[in-house]
Amino acid sequence: HVEFPLPLKQWYQRRVRGKGKFDVKWIYVKDVPNNQLRHIKLENNDNKPVTNSRDTQEVPRDKGMQLMRIIHDYKHSTSIFDDFGHYEKRQDEDNARKGSDRKTWSNTPDSKDSDAPKTKN
Repeated sequence: HVEFPLPLKQWYQRRVRGKGKFDVKWIYVKDVPNNQLRHIKLENNDNKPVTNSRDTQEVPRDKGMQLMRIIHDYKHSTSIFDDFGHYEKRQDEDNARKGSDRKTWSNTPDSKDSDAPKTKN
């Protein structure tokens, strides 16, 4: 069910048509390669493969049933949870590098409390 009066604390675009919040219960968390799904074409999206769809793309019921059957039956050996450690480490490294870059930029002779590097004219 959708709870319309609840305010959204997450970021959203102002052009959102629907408002409200609904709970999601995850049924599957597994990696299914795109090549397992690419043959399903969406007539309401210029007959492009379902793998070319964007978030919120409407999927006709029969195509959705095909997708769910493939996802259900697919024998996976990995899931996104396997990658979390890698991405967290990468994010920490990026954050450390960005922090080090800011220190370098603010220590340049022509910087005036700016976090951005200066360009020469």
